[in-house]
Amino acid sequence: MKKLLSFATCLLVSSFIWSQDVLTLHNGEEVNVKVVEISATELKYKKFENVDGPIYSMGLKNVFMIVYENGTKDIFNSSKILDVDAPEDSFDSFSRGQNDARVFYKSYKAATTSTLLTTILFSPLVGLIPAVACSLTPPSEDNLDYPNYEKMKNVDYRQGYKTKAHKIKSSKVWMNWGIGFGVNVAVLLLLL
Repeated sequence: MKKLLSFATCLLVSSFIWSQDVLTLHNGEEVNVKVVEISATELKYKKFENVDGPIYSMGLKNVFMIVYENGTKDIFNSSKILDVDAPEDSFDSFSRGQNDARVFYKSYKAATTSTLLTTILFSPLVGLIPAVACSLTPPSEDNLDYPNYEKMKNVDYRQGYKTKAHKIKSSKVWMNWGIGFGVNVAVLLLLL
């Protein structure tokens, strides 16, 4: 009977822990809430610690993403949700560009693969050549994978997107160089 009671308690506690929505704000902060309503410009929610308490509201311009308790998510800076003609200040546009790059930019694979293969097949020293070249070269216009051409007309958004895409590409290139370096060290240790 004690085992059954312990199991039921664990099940109840685990369902309570996972039955929350998680807001990710543009500044990176994550907040556990229970979403009540989403309108075109506003999010209404209850604090997770007090779901019987008052309803709070927040402008959608502050929300980057919501991950719901069932695992689905809404990203509020994608072109599907935002009104691209809405006026916004330059910092907000730059920040939205950076957040969109985190979500949409994926065309770094050729640079990372060439760095990894060169480092593994030749040496970490030779692998530095493509690593330095690829990390210093910003992504080409064709490889930016931006979600909406209209947004890219905004200078601040475009700068934020391109800056973050370049940082993503550079970090992935150096990560692959590090992996190649580790493979070379492991092979040397196995041969000794």
